[in-house]
Amino acid sequence: QVQLVESGGGLVQAGGSLRLSCAASGIMFRFNPMGWYRQAPGKQRELVASIGSAGTTNYADSVKGRFTISRDNAKITVYLQMNSLEPEDTAVYYCHARVMNRDFWGQGTQVTVSS
Repeated sequence: QVQLVESGGGLVQAGGSLRLSCAASGIMFRFNPMGWYRQAPGKQRELVASIGSAGTTNYADSVKGRFTISRDNAKITVYLQMNSLEPEDTAVYYCHARVMNRDFWGQGTQVTVSS
């Protein structure tokens, strides 16, 4: 059974930093691309960043230069380091894995950036 458990969200002032973690189980983690998505109130869920099994990364234009996605295969965890946070980054952040053509999501973690 695939499980993704996020942690690390919270309330931070604009310009601050947070690091999100996603612990995975039930997948061949080291071979699996992983991603972070977010959904703000009234908006569609959007891709924030993704990382391939070989470490190739991809970022939404809105977070390039501020966010960094990384993975630790030994800890079966993917991270999202978020710096220079802006109020527009306020959203629920979800960890994502696509396994055998199925999408799996974590429960989400709230990130709130105050101005």
